[in-house]
Order: sequence, then C-alpha cells, then structure tokens
Amino acid sequence: MGKTSVILYVSLCLIFLMLLSHAPKKPSTHRRLKLRSNFNFNNPHPHHDSIPFDPVVTQIERRLEDRRWEHHYITHSHPDAANDTHSATTEAPGHESQPEWEDFVEAEDYLNDEEKFNVTSRLQQLFPKIDVAPVDGYVTENELTEWNLKQAEKEVLHRTQREMDVHDKNHDGFISFSEYDPPSWAANSDASSLEHDMGWWKEEHFNASDADGDGLLDITEFNDFLHPADSKNPDLLKWLCKEEVRERDTDKDGKVNFEEFFHGLFDLVRNYDEEAHNTSHPSEDSTDAPAKVLFAKLDKNNDGFLSDEELLPIIEKLHPSEHYYAKQQADYIISQADGDKDGKLSLEEMVENPYVFYSAIFTEEEEEEYDHDEFR
Repeated sequence: MGKTSVILYVSLCLIFLMLLSHAPKKPSTHRRLKLRSNFNFNNPHPHHDSIPFDPVVTQIERRLEDRRWEHHYITHSHPDAANDTHSATTEAPGHESQPEWEDFVEAEDYLNDEEKFNVTSRLQQLFPKIDVAPVDGYVTENELTEWNLKQAEKEVLHRTQREMDVHDKNHDGFISFSEYDPPSWAANSDASSLEHDMGWWKEEHFNASDADGDGLLDITEFNDFLHPADSKNPDLLKWLCKEEVRERDTDKDGKVNFEEFFHGLFDLVRNYDEEAHNTSHPSEDSTDAPAKVLFAKLDKNNDGFLSDEELLPIIEKLHPSEHYYAKQQADYIISQADGDKDGKLSLEEMVENPYVFYSAIFTEEEEEEYDHDEFR
C-alpha cells in the first residue's frame, strides 16, 4: 500500500507538471520605455506632443534634444554662436565624444533597468507631489492638469532660454528687434511661401510682445513672443486676432465674411469644443446652421463681417494654450486608470496602471505591437 501511494503521488505530480507546462503563460506586463526624438527643427507649427509625466524622463529627453538642437541649429544656422550656447547644452549625455545614438541607447537602458528606474517606485514618489490641493489621498483632474501644465511650462521656458542665448548678441539679457533673426525655415523660404507665415516674425509681432514698451524683450516677453497662445498680454492676443484675419481674408478686404469663417475658423472652434468636452462622436452636422449661429453671436455690430476685435472671444480655441493640452492629457489618464469611476485616482489605481502615465513615450505602432503580443 505504501509503495502504491508513492507511485500514485509521483504520477499526480508528473501530470500536474505537464499541465502546468502546457498552460497558457501570463504575458509579461513590462513594456520597454523608449525615448522620443521627434522635436522638429524645420516645421514652424509642429503637432503638439505630450510632455512626459515623469520629470526624470523629461530631463533625459531634454538633454538629448539639446544635443540635437546644438548640432542642427548652431552648426547649420549660427556657427558663430556655438560658444555662446555652450552653457545651455553642456549637460547633454556624452556631449564630448559619443554619437547621438549611443546617448539614446544608454538613456533607454537606464529607463528599462528596474533597479535604477522602477516605474512603480516612481509613481509612489510622485503621488504626494501631485496630491496637493487638497492632500486627501486622491489625485483629481485639476491636480493632474496642474502637474502636467507645470511640466510643460518648464519645457517651454527651457526652449525659450535656449533660443534667447542665440539671439541675445550683446549678452545683456534682452533681445532687440534688430538682434532677432527669423528662423531658418523663414529665411530660406521664397517670398510666395512666406505670405502665410512671415507675419509671425514681423516688427508688429515683436512690438505686441513688448509689454513694457521699452523696445526690448526680456525672457518673459520673449517667451510670449515665441508662444503667444499662452500669453496673458492683451496686445499680443489682439495681434493674434489680426493674424487670423490676415490669414483667412481671401478677398483682402481686411475682415472675415461668413464664407471665410465657415471654411476655416469654424472647424477649429468645433473641434476644440468637441475635444474639450470629450465628445467621442464628432458632430455630423455638415450644414452651415451652427456656424451661422456662432458668426451672428460674434458679429457685435451686425455688419455681416468679423473684425479682429470680434474674433477675440474665440482666439483661445483657434490657438489652444498649454493648459488645454495639459487638461486633455489629464482627462485621458484618468479615463484609463480610474478603475472605480469616481473621477479621481488613488495611489493603488496609479500603480495598477503604470504605463498609462508613461504613454507619452510610446508611439501608436509600439502600442499596437504590444497589444498584439499580449493576446497572441
């Protein structure tokens, strides 16, 4: 009986091991984090990319971008300014000798070494920095929006400082209009292609950015100059409205008629409203009725045209600010990680959905490939 029991026990163990070896394996939940190298030096109006949620990732990408920026902008466009911008780029990894691809390999290896960069640990460290208004153990949409906005503003200001180091020829901490050089894409374009874009680099734009009227731009005014959609300067917002009229005014009468409004501006306003309200089903109304309602609302003097001043109520929808994109990113994160659908995130929900917070450093192709592998 004892021998039979041993044989039966061994047989059951073997059967269990066979079943276990043939059972479907649970897919690994680890995704390789990949750094982005998509800052476009040639496109004057690039697609807005999400700022990484984690400041560590932002700092690594910033240093690599600085290296690319120095090579592209300084070497090709301003070779005499290379020494002037040394301070803005010396922190780039491998600055002295290593080629750029080695920088990326080293940085990505660091991000994917769990002993050095653990996503769960990072979320645990960042949670109390986001949960601040009030400190209640949850991250709300407003708190996450403010966090995203702060990361974006730091990145924008860094790029502005980098540009200022180049254009401030006399190193006095200010930029005059004579010191400012148009970007290479403008300088190298022919006259016909500049009709749409060159208004952004004219003296009128410079003067509108000069809030104190001293003829010079400090770092804040220069940041507004480069990013007018985020400015609180009323003169600069009025200038943006004038630019919209100039760009949309096909018959060159100095104002926008309904056709010019309907075939350009209205779509931007409608898209903004749909995205701001998380509308999953875009409007299928192809008629001009909604556009006529909005046009009539904006046309304060009822003359059948829109002036630059009458465009002011919708300028933030034509030129979305960093706050708009920060809120979009926050809404997406909460929609994906909010397991109990209470409209806020606990630390547990964040830890259970770590890659939602690091989605800014994946491309759609990489996400699709991961999903395919996971369910294969």
